[in-house]
Amino acid sequence: MEEEIKNTLEVLRKGGVILYPTDTVWGLGCDARNKEAVNKLFKIKERAEYKSVVVLVSDETMINRYVKEVPEIAWELMESAEEPLTIVYPDGRMLAENIIAADGSVGIRFVKDEFCKNLIHKFGKPITSTSANISGENAPSSFSDIKLDILNRVDYIVNLRQKETMNAKPSTIIKIALNGEFKIIRK
Repeated sequence: MEEEIKNTLEVLRKGGVILYPTDTVWGLGCDARNKEAVNKLFKIKERAEYKSVVVLVSDETMINRYVKEVPEIAWELMESAEEPLTIVYPDGRMLAENIIAADGSVGIRFVKDEFCKNLIHKFGKPITSTSANISGENAPSSFSDIKLDILNRVDYIVNLRQKETMNAKPSTIIKIALNGEFKIIRK
């Protein structure tokens, strides 16, 4: 795993887009602070720029760094979540401007996957996560479901867990307001 982290870091630092296993589905990722890298990711996915992507962080400190204020309910939801949970916070900051939605919100997931957590920790910055498919198509549930178009467009394919067959599904998404009110966007 250390060799894969080293190779992946090299690509991320150069503004490249990676294809990698996450705690949900196989994802496309890049430096969430690099606008050009995010643009490249949108081109690979053939996705409109106004549609946001999830940001992955390795620890609680990173959440506090990239969100102006974390409502108390967010910590409670993260602690009680048994499945991967993405929380949409009202005021994202210090991220590529094309990551933050028009209303200022940003979706962030604290990852528990060992590879992702180590990668992000060593990178020292958050990375994006969006399913490894062309926009509008079904998300691949395993590496073998990823279409050639995607495989040929990324800068690096992480060589881990490619033979696993998993019944992966995207994370639950909950949008939280500063007053603690929340709404389930995707279950």
